[in-house]
Amino acid sequence: MSADLVWAIVKNNNSFLVKRQNVQFSSEPSNLLNLNSFKYSGIANYKNAAIIPAARGVRVTLRKANKEQSPAKSANTVIIAKTRRQTAKSVANLIARGNKYRPDLRAAALARASAIISSQKPAKVQKKREAKGVRANKA
Repeated sequence: MSADLVWAIVKNNNSFLVKRQNVQFSSEPSNLLNLNSFKYSGIANYKNAAIIPAARGVRVTLRKANKEQSPAKSANTVIIAKTRRQTAKSVANLIARGNKYRPDLRAAALARASAIISSQKPAKVQKKREAKGVRANKA
């Protein structure tokens, strides 16, 4: 089935659709910007990329065009657990792949990977300063 026909069927009604305040979002894992549009849809497009958090780092899953014949063999999953800059370079190389895979998703994939890495960074705990002066001693 063609991608345009699939999109025409699922664009207004699917299980991943989230409608809020006159805006439609998509909660599917292979939608990099979570926008309900043909470009980012993982349901309608045969070649799609999913970037999800792993225990340490990010998991990048790329799907090939032959997902109807053998869905299990069509997915290629890579876990990237490097620094922020090295992760961004690896994700960009996987998505672009010499302008053959989906170079239009490169910026969205980098933004998603960066957001995931930022969320995994532990929060800094600031020590409370001790009160100084005459008023502090009275309390």
